[in-house]
Amino acid sequence: MDAIEPKPKPPKRKPGEPRRSRPVQVADAIKNWVVEQGLVKGDRLPGETEMIARFAMSKGTIREAMRILEAQGLIETRTGPGGGSFVGEVSAERARALLGNYFYFKDLSIRDIYQVRRALEPELAASLAGALDADALNDLETMINRYPEPAQTLDEEREQHIASLQFHARLADHAENELLGFLIGFMAQILSDLTVYRQLYSPPNIELWKRGRTYQLELVEALRSGDSKKARSIMLNHMETAQGLMEGQEAQVLKRFIAE
Repeated sequence: MDAIEPKPKPPKRKPGEPRRSRPVQVADAIKNWVVEQGLVKGDRLPGETEMIARFAMSKGTIREAMRILEAQGLIETRTGPGGGSFVGEVSAERARALLGNYFYFKDLSIRDIYQVRRALEPELAASLAGALDADALNDLETMINRYPEPAQTLDEEREQHIASLQFHARLADHAENELLGFLIGFMAQILSDLTVYRQLYSPPNIELWKRGRTYQLELVEALRSGDSKKARSIMLNHMETAQGLMEGQEAQVLKRFIAE
């Protein structure tokens, strides 16, 4: 059996930082140890007895720390023959959902979201010019053409808003810079959620549909031709126009709320 390494020390608490429970500290220590060992998704973690000795903690503390890491998606537990604890990997969808929970009770505005979108999405568009194959470009056009006509009902208006944001999330999936892609995908998700629960799709906005569709079609052509400067300009104009129209929707919702 391999010799037990010195007990990893939990990260030091910064001045003014709330005191964390021992299982949380141990969970962080385990996470740091996994990184230091160069373990990757699917690698087996030591058994419980070895973890107790390695981290010099009680069985209850180790088990609670492992439950915390499992809830975070950082480890996976399998039962049966060949079972045990293994290094997991947090999916982008799960990470966005967890981050979305943080912002759930924040009073985010359309202006807040578009301030970030204006900074990031034109750069993504420029980076993708000439980089997408025919299948990817056709896929984007198919998404745009799901709604070739203005919405006739509120339900259809809501679906059009969501579909338009899915177009931007799909662009983000192609980002070479994973951090850039993740942030843009998260912005699309949080704006989609905001649109639904604040009913920003009511009343229907034909101008938003028309201009958004036009920008997206122009963008695909710029991406196809490899014109990064044009792609950046189209996306910036798209974001600025969408912000103005969505802020108008937000104002109407507020007036309706006050009236009610």
